[in-house]
Amino acid sequence: MLKSMTGYGRCEDTLNGRHITVELKSVNHKYFEFSPRVTRGYGFLEDKLKSYVQSRVARGKVDLYLSIETLEDSDVVVHVNHSLASGYIAAFRELSERYNLPDAVNVNSLSRYSDIFSVHKAPADEDAIWADVKAVAEKAVDAFIAMREVEGQRLYDDILSRAAAIIEIVGRIEVRSPETVREYRERLEAKLREVLQDTTIDEQRILTEAAIFADKVAVAEETVRLRSHFEQLKAFLNSKEPSGRKMDFLVQEMNRETNTIGSKASDSQIAYMVVDIKAEIEKIREQIQNIE
Repeated sequence: MLKSMTGYGRCEDTLNGRHITVELKSVNHKYFEFSPRVTRGYGFLEDKLKSYVQSRVARGKVDLYLSIETLEDSDVVVHVNHSLASGYIAAFRELSERYNLPDAVNVNSLSRYSDIFSVHKAPADEDAIWADVKAVAEKAVDAFIAMREVEGQRLYDDILSRAAAIIEIVGRIEVRSPETVREYRERLEAKLREVLQDTTIDEQRILTEAAIFADKVAVAEETVRLRSHFEQLKAFLNSKEPSGRKMDFLVQEMNRETNTIGSKASDSQIAYMVVDIKAEIEKIREQIQNIE
């Protein structure tokens, strides 16, 4: 299905004690560009996210935001400095014996000495974290792509309608072009009769001049190629593969053929029709800039 390069998707979920939020948006870009913003301490996820998003998105400037909030302290480990604790206990007992004081050393009294304890985060299980983040990212990217497809359908309908309008104008040019040759021959014959008056007109000369003119203003090759280009455009629009860059090149070819028709035609009606075609092609070109 045709996709736009603009889109937005978001998902948040709580998995294994972590509240994870993934949000991404994109705008037009000639190639794929990825800009992540990740919660501090989780930078190892950036390349994994880029590879995953790129596997599903061909073009566009994608900005991704990842937030991970730890809700449980299951990954925190408390270490006891046993050497220091033994030292404190020995010192307390020495004081008790020397000064005849009650020996009241217990865990509560030792807990007041924070230097006995140290708190560390357990080594992160990067694979487990990535599995949770990817599960959330998949849903966010699904929503992101769904929005791109909705916009893509709108572009598809608009481009096809403009293509149909152009083909209709091309048909009128094909009808009008032979008429310009007939009108030229009539004008040429009338002019010769006016100049030569009673002298016999050389019909062969008129035929020759008309043939030269017809060859000069013939646009059949260009209209055939234009029709071919629009058939190819329809094929790209219905392709399962991203074809935005190919369509951009194809539009340049359409413009080239149209310009040739305009330069060949020495007829005001055809000239006006060429202007209409170029206006529609330009609108198609603008829409194609949004296609993946």
